Amino acid sequence: MEGSSSSSKHFILVHGLCHGAWCWYKVVTMLRSEGHHVTALDLAASGVHPARIDESRPLLDAVAVAPAGERLILVGHSFGGLSIALAMERFLDKIAVAVFAASSMPCVGKHMGIVREDLTLAKLLMTPGSQFQDDPMMKDDKLLTSANYGSVKRVCLIGMEDDIKELHRYLITLSPGTEVEEIAGADHNIMCSKPRELCDLLAKISSKYD
Repeated sequence: MEGSSSSSKHFILVHGLCHGAWCWYKVVTMLRSEGHHVTALDLAASGVHPARIDESRPLLDAVAVAPAGERLILVGHSFGGLSIALAMERFLDKIAVAVFAASSMPCVGKHMGIVREDLTLAKLLMTPGSQFQDDPMMKDDKLLTSANYGSVKRVCLIGMEDDIKELHRYLITLSPGTEVEEIAGADHNIMCSKPRELCDLLAKISSKYD
């Protein structure tokens, strides 16, 4: 699900659990109509015990082959935040800004599985798609570093009608320097409930960060 323009900015949209590239259809249409270069990816989910790194492979591959001079804006929804965090750690020089949209935002110095624990504390019920929770890689406290992941500019978008918005606010406190934007009337699926407002914010973010 890809589009192009002469712009040097490239939005890469990453879905969360139980979704696919299709969930961005309204946002992709609006951004393309405004001349933006947009790609919505389907993450992988194959094998008997797929690791998170395997699920995130389509994103990592897309970022790896992005042309020199093209600045990427990664947008991760919900658990898609864990995938864009992996890309931030590996390809910090290619990323203008990372946007966590009602998203899990891991922090430096804590393993990425801690987000799963926080969600349990918040009594958020997750059904299929939890295959990576016991992935040993996700339990590595040193997986995300200050020098790489921590140096990428980031924005966290909060839907004001999201039932777990307070959890997102807590995660933000673990990563000082994160810019926060709120979207009135948006639930957890911001791209479906308030696509116009989301697109306007993404355009604003694109013009702000190089």
